[in-house]
Amino acid sequence: MGQVLHDVIRVEREGAVVTLTIDHPPANAVNGDVVNGLAEGLASAESDETCRALVITGNGPKFFSAGADIKGFGAGAEAVGKATHFTLAIESSRLPVIAAVNGIAFGGGCELTLACDVRIASRTARFGQPEIKIGIIPGWGGTQRLPRLIGAARAAELLLTGDPIDAERALALGLVAEMVEPDDLPAAAQRWGELLASRAPLAVAATKRAMHAGSSLPIEAALEAERREFVDLFGSEDAAEGISAFLQKRQPDWKGR
Repeated sequence: MGQVLHDVIRVEREGAVVTLTIDHPPANAVNGDVVNGLAEGLASAESDETCRALVITGNGPKFFSAGADIKGFGAGAEAVGKATHFTLAIESSRLPVIAAVNGIAFGGGCELTLACDVRIASRTARFGQPEIKIGIIPGWGGTQRLPRLIGAARAAELLLTGDPIDAERALALGLVAEMVEPDDLPAAAQRWGELLASRAPLAVAATKRAMHAGSSLPIEAALEAERREFVDLFGSEDAAEGISAFLQKRQPDWKGR
């Protein structure tokens, strides 16, 4: 049985996968309640050792999130900081986080997906950073994460024109990992969640740390960051279990230790 956080975030769980659904009609715009609810949902899932993956999606067939609710959230430094802090919390989470993009993801809604580890999309999804059309720029990481995900030239096109792209082009650009029919998105999100939940949790967390640390470092320093994670992980119980399971041709039993 699910719960509702701040009246706008539905929390449901199936197996080791927790799903947070933005339910803020009419367009699932991001305001303070949405950010607080998502942050609480993430923190709760992280504190539960039996949870191994998180999905973030939107309610309804049309909107993942149309972006920031300026009237209900604001565009000042405090509001921007709160949302940015949440995107960083996604990246630093031990959990693999999947964005299941069910519809329009514009502005802050798009930036929320960029912070997730994996993005999958309904065929009807659309992505965009339209801020330049109203004389501002993305404030929750769009100018930084989008170039790192799809390359500077393609990101510049999207950021400087403000024009949206459909799910098919997002797939071609490498922005999303999979595109499915709208009715198939919940099952696809659960499938991705179960797949990532089946991986060694310490290794998932270490991989995320190494990827994010290395993205801003010269290659020598990035490789050193990777080496430290490898050495620390190699002495874990899970590493020993993984090697034993491989040699014995059985499924590993991860303990997170």
